[in-house]
Amino acid sequence: MINLASRDILHGWGKFVFTGLGLGLLVGLTLSMAGIYRGLVDDGRVLLQNAGADLWVVQRDTLGPYAEPSNVRDDAWRSLLGIPGVVAAGNVTYLTMQVQHEGGDVRVMLVGFEPGHPGEPDHLVAGRPITRSHYEAIADVRSGLRLDERIRIRRNEYTVVGLTRRMVSAGGDPMVFVPLKDAQEVQFRKDNDALVNERARTAANPAFNRPGVPGLLEAVQASQTTSHSVNVVMLRLAPHADEAVVASQIRRWKHLEAYTKSDMDEVLIAKLIATSAKQIFMFLVILTVVSGAIIAFIIYTMTLNKVREIAVLKLIGARNRTIAAMILQQALGLGAIGFIVGKTVSTLWAPIFPKYVLLVPGDAVTGAFLVLIVSALSSIVAIRAALAVDPATAIGG
Repeated sequence: MINLASRDILHGWGKFVFTGLGLGLLVGLTLSMAGIYRGLVDDGRVLLQNAGADLWVVQRDTLGPYAEPSNVRDDAWRSLLGIPGVVAAGNVTYLTMQVQHEGGDVRVMLVGFEPGHPGEPDHLVAGRPITRSHYEAIADVRSGLRLDERIRIRRNEYTVVGLTRRMVSAGGDPMVFVPLKDAQEVQFRKDNDALVNERARTAANPAFNRPGVPGLLEAVQASQTTSHSVNVVMLRLAPHADEAVVASQIRRWKHLEAYTKSDMDEVLIAKLIATSAKQIFMFLVILTVVSGAIIAFIIYTMTLNKVREIAVLKLIGARNRTIAAMILQQALGLGAIGFIVGKTVSTLWAPIFPKYVLLVPGDAVTGAFLVLIVSALSSIVAIRAALAVDPATAIGG
C-alpha cells in the first residue's frame, strides 16, 4: 500500500526538511535550557562535595556562606574542635570579584583556605598544592589561567601553582584558591587612604586617645588594620558522629548556625537558584508553545496547498481516517526531524556555554516524548481543515 504521507513529503521535501531544521534549533535551545538548570543544580552539589566537610558553621540567623554574607571569628574553630564527634576544622572565606588577567578581567570566586583542613580543593589536574603561606594560588581551568602564570589580586601578585576542575561557585564562577591570610586581607582590609582616614578619626576620638593611657591608641589602630573574620568554619566529623546532634550542640552552646550537607543542599537548590529555575521553566514553556505553533502553521499551510489532492482522494473513496493519518504522520515526521537536529546541536554547542550545561539522557527521552505529543496536537487544526474539504472541489474550476 502506498504511504501517502511519504509521497507528499518527497514531493515537497525541501520545505519539509528546512522547516525541520528550524524547528530543531528551537528544540536544541529547549534541551539546552534544561541542561543549564541541571548544570546549576550540579554546580551546587559539586561545590558541597568538593569542600570535604560535614558541617558548615556560619553566623547565627544567616544562610551563609553561599546564599548570604556570614562573619565568624577565625578563632572559633578552637572551641568547635572540643565538641564530641568533630575531628577537623577549617576556616574559609569566599569573595566574588574580578582579577586581572592578560590585560582584561576574569570574574572568579576567591577562596581563602588552610592547607590540610576542610575547604581545600580535593583534587588537582595539574601542578602542585599550595606550600607557601602567601602569594600562591590554585585556579579552576574554566578561569583560563595557566600554570606558573602570575595574576594580580588587589595590590599583590600571585603565582598559579596548581589547576583544578569543576570547582565553581553556585553561580558558575570559577574558583581561585589562595592562603587564608591573603584572602582575609583581600576581603576585609581597607585601602591605604581609608586606613589613613580611619586612623585620623580614631585619634580624634577622646575615648580611644585618652591622656595617661599609653598604648591605647596604637592598639585600637592596629586592630583596624588586621582582620580576624572568616565566612564559614567547615567541620569534618568522625564516622560514628551524628551530624544532627553535633549541629544542635553548636547552635545551643556556641551561638552560631550549623548546617549539615542536606541543609546546605536545600539552601543552594531551593533558595539560591530558585529564581533561576523559575526563569528557565518559563523559557521552556514559551519555547514549547512556539514550537507547537510552528508545527501547526507549517502542517496547516501544507494541507491548504493540497486541497485539490485531498478532494481527489475523497472522490476515489479514501476514508477520513486515511487522510487524517497522512497529516498526523507528516506532523510526527516533522517533530522527529526537529528532535534529531535539536539533540545534535545541543550536544555540539553545550561545551561552548560559559556555564556548565548538563545534558542527561532522561531529559532527552522526555524531550522526544513531548515533541511527538506537541506535534500530534499541532496536527489537529490541519486535520479538521482536511476533513472539511468538499470532494466536489476536485471537479470544480
